Amino acid sequence: MLRSVLQSIRAAFTVDRRVFALAFARLADGIGNSFLIIVIPLYVASDVVGGRTFGLEEAMIIGIVLSLYGLLNSLFQPFTGRLSDSRGARKRFILLGLGGLATTNFLYLFAGSYLSLVVLRALQGVSIAFIVPTSVALVNELATAGDRGGNMGVYNTFRLVGFGAGPVAAGAVVAGGPYELALGNPTVSVSGFEATFLIATLTALVSLAMVATMITDPEGTKRRAGGTPSVPFTDPRGDNVLNPVITLGIATLFMMIAISIFATLQNTVNARLDQASTWFGLQFSAFVIAQIFLQTPIGRASDRFGRRPFILWGMVILLPTTLVQGFVQTSLAMFAARLGQGVAGAMVFAPSLALAGDLAPEGESGTTLSVLTMAFGFGIALGPLISGFLVGIDFAIPFVFAAGLALVGAVLVATQVEETLEEDVSTPSAAE
Repeated sequence: MLRSVLQSIRAAFTVDRRVFALAFARLADGIGNSFLIIVIPLYVASDVVGGRTFGLEEAMIIGIVLSLYGLLNSLFQPFTGRLSDSRGARKRFILLGLGGLATTNFLYLFAGSYLSLVVLRALQGVSIAFIVPTSVALVNELATAGDRGGNMGVYNTFRLVGFGAGPVAAGAVVAGGPYELALGNPTVSVSGFEATFLIATLTALVSLAMVATMITDPEGTKRRAGGTPSVPFTDPRGDNVLNPVITLGIATLFMMIAISIFATLQNTVNARLDQASTWFGLQFSAFVIAQIFLQTPIGRASDRFGRRPFILWGMVILLPTTLVQGFVQTSLAMFAARLGQGVAGAMVFAPSLALAGDLAPEGESGTTLSVLTMAFGFGIALGPLISGFLVGIDFAIPFVFAAGLALVGAVLVATQVEETLEEDVSTPSAAE
């Protein structure tokens, strides 16, 4: 029984070894990078950081430091994706981004001013912009139409495991400091903050080493270099009004807005449901939990049964699971609604990447897929801003608004996106 279970798990993650190595590398850097989401606000509020605030309150500085990362990451992705296409290079760009990430993680050890934190976090956003579209493009080029969904699912699963594990461990590392390291005589004392920055640096270096030694660009990537890739807004085939890739980007943007509006409502949700902060943590993480368990099987299923049905039904499921959050009265019901959003997200994201990958012209995966990865980042950034503005009107308004976006996204997918696989998509791929 146990053997059969293990065989099933191994079979579920059967992908090109380079995709598997890249997924593990993203898991490693995801742990370190997500450490900083928890640590940086604590670090800014600590006595270690000082200097000029330029008339800004501490809370505003924290907001700038955190939002700069996502904003610059999203803004630069189309440029780095296109540049990697025109240069015919994926691995080189990923290494450049990981090198920048490791360097900035280490420099936090010497950042004692608010301005230095802003600069470092901005540089990290640019570094990640070199990693994300090129990594997804590499996964796309190492896959085939018969296993692209499964490859995208495996990649996203490991990335999310790293991203989800980091914040859990970060608080414990900070609280457990200082640490005594026996590196000579006398021993070296390392604060909890310094320990997290060193761990983040180490994970980025591990990721860099894995990519450097285990990843190679596909042979055709460099051969197809030198073009001027672009993604037109309208459908180049003339079948629909919008380019299907643009449509998927809009749907991804709306999905992530609907999911991230919850992020800034902790105090309001806790008071409304009369719950402890532990419940909010569970509700917040429910989306990630569903993603971790469902991305790979849904990605594989999209290789068998088609991409479009999963994307469309995911957007349909997103509507009620978002809307109900504005009206539930119990903590358990809110957890169930967030879990439902996670199911919807898993149905949309990996199949969307696979469908966009199917449509990407040869040598233009970076440009094409950056539309979706950029939309993902912008959705995460915009959701909290929207909820912070609308919740002042009424608690339910942000969720009603986001559910409306989900409805528009579902209509766009239904009318502007067509299936990319052949009719006989039930045949297992060689990788399975």
